[in-house]
Amino acid sequence: MVMTPSEALVETLRIEGVTDIPGIVGSAFMDALDLFPAAGIRFVPVRHEQNAAHMADTYARATGRPSVCTAQNGPGITNMVTGIAAAYHAHSPVVILTPSATSGSVGLDGFQEVEQLSIFRSITKFQLQVPRPDRMAESVRTAFRMAMAHLGPVQVDIPRDFFYGESHEDILEPSQYRSEERGAGDPARLDRAAAILSEARNPVIVAGYGAVLSGAYEETARLAEQLGAPVATSYLHNDAFPYTHPLSVGPLGYMGSKAAMELLSEADVVLMLGCRINVFGTVPQYGLDFYPHSAKVVQIDIDPEQLGRSKPIELGIIGDARQAAEAISARLAAAGERPVNGARLDHIADAKARWEKELSARSASYSAPISPRRALSELAAQLTDDTFVTTDIGNICSVSNGYLRFTKPRRFMAAMGFGNCGFAYPGALGAKLASPGSPVVAIIGDGAWGMSLAEVMTAVEEDLPVTAVVFNNQQWGAEKRNQIDFYDDRYVGTNIGHDLGGFNFAEIATAMGGRGIRVTDPADLKDAFGESLDPEVATVVEVMVDPEELAEPFRRDALQQPVRHLDRYRHLAADTT
Repeated sequence: MVMTPSEALVETLRIEGVTDIPGIVGSAFMDALDLFPAAGIRFVPVRHEQNAAHMADTYARATGRPSVCTAQNGPGITNMVTGIAAAYHAHSPVVILTPSATSGSVGLDGFQEVEQLSIFRSITKFQLQVPRPDRMAESVRTAFRMAMAHLGPVQVDIPRDFFYGESHEDILEPSQYRSEERGAGDPARLDRAAAILSEARNPVIVAGYGAVLSGAYEETARLAEQLGAPVATSYLHNDAFPYTHPLSVGPLGYMGSKAAMELLSEADVVLMLGCRINVFGTVPQYGLDFYPHSAKVVQIDIDPEQLGRSKPIELGIIGDARQAAEAISARLAAAGERPVNGARLDHIADAKARWEKELSARSASYSAPISPRRALSELAAQLTDDTFVTTDIGNICSVSNGYLRFTKPRRFMAAMGFGNCGFAYPGALGAKLASPGSPVVAIIGDGAWGMSLAEVMTAVEEDLPVTAVVFNNQQWGAEKRNQIDFYDDRYVGTNIGHDLGGFNFAEIATAMGGRGIRVTDPADLKDAFGESLDPEVATVVEVMVDPEELAEPFRRDALQQPVRHLDRYRHLAADTT
């Protein structure tokens, strides 16, 4: 069929079901952009290209489908580096279309020219440059296939003159060039996994992102019930198992569930189901080194690179989490019903009850400025089962790990391993784009908010009414806690608007066409959250929180007390007397 390369590109996107592409308009891809409306593709213009990549990231997480973002060649594309790196760490199948310099001018140091493939090499699963205009459709098909095969970002670099011309192209259905089928794993290894679990006295299941991706709620629950095993969720994947299940014990990792950590520490066998063993999610918490170093670990992951990557394992299985859980469950059932261990079930219930009581006590402050934990507790109580939640990196945002609970998968989207500030709000916009009928809440500190607040204009213009809950303590809290503990309260770069009395982010949101609510009294939290969590217009709830209340540092082991040798700096050394 005769068509232009732009038509071949857009038709391939259309046949892949792409309906939304965030980015910033640019002349490099304008010929293809002109076709978007007729193809049923909505271009969503943002204020900064990094945020377009974050939107594509969460869109893919929310839908389970590959997503697309694009921008002008050169500075527009380089602005996406951080967002694509975040998607890489989140295992999100994002296809980034990167228009590049005209093929005939490469190497002449032209306007907006930069070598774009090398920049993204370490943060993409696959890269290709369209070799000729008549191979546009084939190249884009390859990108979608590789994004879903490897679950990560893929870059398609397109010389800007390759959008023009005429060629014969075939537009294929996705089923003709890719498949998303996965298997349960090697039968002999599944047999051994079932044997190891059946012999366990204190088995524990840790459900990870693989359980989310494969939709393994029912299979995980059945397996847990057969074993009488508590189910913890891996760090920042609180939606990997429904918290309402009696055997659900909550999230591991920074400021997570103490019940989950206590029970994991007692385990003799651990089933890591769709779960890479996250180093950051297993560091000691609450004074407890909870990772069971002597336990037998059975790890199931679709990605062979993750097996035994950070901790030694007894058995690794390359397989889909849902299918593997189902296969192990069938083997356990065939071997005979495991006797119910009432004492074990009581112990699990008791650990959960003790943690709930402790968490409630930690969140009960009525003081002003508002306790961050009180605000997080009030917010969590207002969230519905359908609410999507995004969280940024930072002291208060990370404390939310212990409060956020879900009954449905794909509802929780955190900044993940790349840990960049400014993720949560554009991430919320991406979730809203993917699921317009669902409430979406972003949890953000005032530092990260400064990086993304301009997107309130995008939310207003594009009718994406999400709620941003901004915790304003006029500081970079995580870094300030480090300066308190290690640098004798010397605050360099950690105050935000402190000498100005702080910034009024509620008023700024209102000025951009949204709705701003500022909360200074803890008694007003419930009403403020209740009326704002499913708004008709983009809403910013600014909570004025106590700057003195800061959680533990993320990694005490990553910092040292300062040593100073030069006379000029000797007074800054740690006092060891």
